Amino acid sequence: MTTPTAVKSSATTTAFFVQSVISFAASSAGVALGVVYMPVDAWMRAFLALGLLYVITSTFTLAKCVRDRQESQSITTRVDQARLDKLLAEHDPFRNPTP
Repeated sequence: MTTPTAVKSSATTTAFFVQSVISFAASSAGVALGVVYMPVDAWMRAFLALGLLYVITSTFTLAKCVRDRQESQSITTRVDQARLDKLLAEHDPFRNPTP
């Protein structure tokens, strides 16, 4: 009997992870440049507030990607996968049930 191969599914793709890192870097740089080079009028403060909101949302996306990557590599996931593989390997669908 052959043991089934474990298919490792990634919660996020590499492209999404890279995109979120680039988004975080671009938003941080945009806010930093805005703070340094803009005079402080009311509408410019609104611009900086929107930039800050962009940084915050990008940070949440980046944190989700990092968390998902860490969870996929955790020992708990590996132990659970090993248990499931063992159960599937031991299961015989053609075994006669005992009365």
